[in-house]
Amino acid sequence: QVQLVESGGGLVQAGGSLRLSCVASGRAFSTYSMGWFRQAPGKEREFVAGIMWTGGSTYASDSVKGRFTISRDNAKNTVYLQMNSLKPEDTAVYYCAADLASGRVHTMIEEYDYWGQGTQVTVSS
Repeated sequence: QVQLVESGGGLVQAGGSLRLSCVASGRAFSTYSMGWFRQAPGKEREFVAGIMWTGGSTYASDSVKGRFTISRDNAKNTVYLQMNSLKPEDTAVYYCAADLASGRVHTMIEEYDYWGQGTQVTVSS
């Protein structure tokens, strides 16, 4: 079992920054890949960024590439999502997720085994 708890969401003006954190507990954090997803009202949940268990390989969706950065600190059992140059269309509930099996970065929801409860990010224009 893995428990994931996100934090760091909030209200920010367009052009601003936020850093989301996701703390994991349970199985050894350093052995599995992590991802961030988001879901806006009335829309499907979508992949934002992912990082391998080593931290050496990351991948971000085209919509956030160059603005968002995913990183992890295995000593703190934490994965981060640094979000810069935020836009109103980034408004969503952001979820972190753990992929215990593949050892790779996946963009598909079904590849992830555990999910956090989500944290709201609202970007005002």
